[in-house]
Amino acid sequence: MRHEQLSELGQQLRVDSVRAADAAGSGHPTSSMSAADLMAVLMGNHLRYDFEQPERPGNDHLIFSKGHASPLLYSVYKAAGALRDEEFLTFRKRGSRLEGHPTPRLPWVDVATGSLGQGLPYGVGMALSGKRLDHVPYRVWVLCGDSEMAEGSMWEAFEHAGYERLDNLIAIIDVNRLGQRGPTRHEWDLDAYARRIRAFDWHTIEIDGHDIEAIDRAYAEALSTVGRPSAIIARTMKGRGVASVENREGMHGKPLKNAEEAIAELGGVRNMAVPVLGPPSVSPTRPFSEGPLVLPHYNTGDSVPTRDAFGEAVAAVGTARGAVVALDGEVGDSTRLEYFHKEHPERYFEFFIAEQQLVAAAVGMQARGWNPYVSTFAAFFTRAYDFIRMAAISDADLNLIGSHAGVAIGEDGPSQMGVEDLAAMRAVHGSTVLYPCDANQTAQLTAAMAAESGIRYLRTTRGGTPVIYPPSETFPIGGSKVVRATDDDQVTLIGAGVTLHEAIEAADRLAQEGIRARVIDLYSVKPVDAETLRTAAEVTGRLITVEDHHPEGGLGDAVLGAFDDGRPVPRTIRLAVRIMPGSSTPAEQLSDAGIDADAIVAAARELVGRDG
Repeated sequence: MRHEQLSELGQQLRVDSVRAADAAGSGHPTSSMSAADLMAVLMGNHLRYDFEQPERPGNDHLIFSKGHASPLLYSVYKAAGALRDEEFLTFRKRGSRLEGHPTPRLPWVDVATGSLGQGLPYGVGMALSGKRLDHVPYRVWVLCGDSEMAEGSMWEAFEHAGYERLDNLIAIIDVNRLGQRGPTRHEWDLDAYARRIRAFDWHTIEIDGHDIEAIDRAYAEALSTVGRPSAIIARTMKGRGVASVENREGMHGKPLKNAEEAIAELGGVRNMAVPVLGPPSVSPTRPFSEGPLVLPHYNTGDSVPTRDAFGEAVAAVGTARGAVVALDGEVGDSTRLEYFHKEHPERYFEFFIAEQQLVAAAVGMQARGWNPYVSTFAAFFTRAYDFIRMAAISDADLNLIGSHAGVAIGEDGPSQMGVEDLAAMRAVHGSTVLYPCDANQTAQLTAAMAAESGIRYLRTTRGGTPVIYPPSETFPIGGSKVVRATDDDQVTLIGAGVTLHEAIEAADRLAQEGIRARVIDLYSVKPVDAETLRTAAEVTGRLITVEDHHPEGGLGDAVLGAFDDGRPVPRTIRLAVRIMPGSSTPAEQLSDAGIDADAIVAAARELVGRDG
C-alpha cells in the first residue's frame, strides 16, 4: 500500500479503537492509539496471513504481548474483513469473542496475552517451531509495550532468541513513555532499550513510530536481517491524535470522555478494507506419524525411582508419537528427560535455568500443533506459574513433569523440595494432576498424558520406590487403586507416591494389632476418584490421608472434595508436611514431617480408639 493510504489506515485503527472502548465503557484506547501506525504498516505491507484460513502453515504469526491494546488488534481484524462492525462493537460484552485481552476464542489469536511479559517468550517458542520443527518460513511478529520491558521474562526471551539466532522473530516495541501510573523507567530513551537488547545478539532499529516511511523501511530491514532476531524500537505517543489524551498521564485504561469529538479530531470514521498479503504455499515437514507404543516394563519387588521410569517412558512415547517434543530447564540429568534427548535430539530443546521461557516456549510450540513434555524440579515450576495459569486461558495442551517432589528428596533441603506443587497445579483451570507410586504406574501415566487435553501435571520422586504393580496393570486418569480391602475394614489409609508405600507398611503393622485397614492409591489427584473414596467412607467411616506436601490444597483437600455433594464427611485425620524441613535423610524427613508408617499407625490407633 502507498504511504498515504497507510497513514489513513493508522487513523482508522485509532478511530476504531476509540469506538470499541466507548461502546464497552472500558478498555485501553490510548495504548492502542500509540501503536496504530506500527500496525497499519505491518498489516498493509508486510504481514503474510490468510484470515479465511488461519491454519495455513505459511501464515505469519502476530502476537500482542501488550494484550491490553486489544482494541487495536480487533481493529486490525476488522480492517482485514475478518470481523464485521456489529461484532466489533460487542467488545468486552458478555458472550463476545472480543474479550478485554485477546484469547484463542478468536481463530487468529494463537495464545492468550494480557499478563505482561509473556508475548515475546511465546514468540520464541513459535519461532523455534518454525526453524527447528516445522521448517516453514513464517515470521513471528510480537508487539511489545515499554512497561513490560521491566519484566524478567522478557529478558529471558531476548537472551534465548539471540542464542538461537531466530531471524524469523521481530519484536516491535511501542515506546509511548507512559505506563499505568506514570512514566516508564526509561521513558523515551530508545537507546537505553537498544543497548540492552543488542547485548543479547539482536539487531536493533530505532525509529519514530509515527513516521510511516520510517516504519516501512524498518520492517524491510528486519526481514532482510539474517542470523539475528530484530527489535524495532519505536518512539510513539500514547493517545496519539487526540489532544485531550495525547501524552497525558492518568489516561491509561479509560475510554475517552467524548468519543464523538475524538473521532472527529481523528478525521472521522473510515471503512478501508485492507488486502493483507497472502502467505507462501508451503507444507511443514513434521514427523507426525504414529507407531506402536512400547513402554518399559519393571519387575515387581524391584526398587525404581519414578523419575527414571518417566525418562524411559517419555522416550518411548516420543518414538511412537512424532509430534512429541521435550523441553528441559538444564536439569535433564536429574529429571531423566535426558533419555528423550538420546533418542530424539532433533525434538529436544534446552532452555537452561529460565523456567518462564521454558514453559512459554512450550505454549508457543503447542500452538503450532506439537505435544510438549516440559520437565524441571517441582519446586521450580513456581517461577513459571503465571505462564501455566495463562496457558489454561490459552486452552493450551501441556505435559508438565515436576521431579524431586516432597521432603522425600532428603538432604538437599527445603529450597529444592516441591511441597506446594499439587495445590498450585490443582488450582489451574481444567488441569489433570497425577502422582504415581511405582515405575510401571509412572510409565502408563506418562503415556496417557499425551492423549489428554489441557494442563497435565505428573509428580515424580527422586529416590527408589518398590514396584508393586505388574506391567499389565492399567491406570485410567480419574481412577485410583484399592491396594487392599476387606468388608470388615475399620479405617482407610489414602496415600500417593512415597506415602502410598508408607500406608502399605502401616496397614501390615495395624493388622498385627487386629486393626483392619483399607489402602487406596490415589494416583489421580485431579480428577479424583470420588466414588471409590465414598465407598471406603461408607465401609470404614474413618479416613487418614497422608501426603508429602503441605496440607493446603494437596491430596487431603482433594479427598475431602469428594464429599462436596452434601454427603456427611467421615471422621478424618490429615497427615501432611506442617514443618519447615531441614537437611536429613529421606527416612528422617518422612519421620520428622509425621508422614511415615509410624505416624500413620499412631493416627489409625487414635481414630479407631475414639470409638472404643
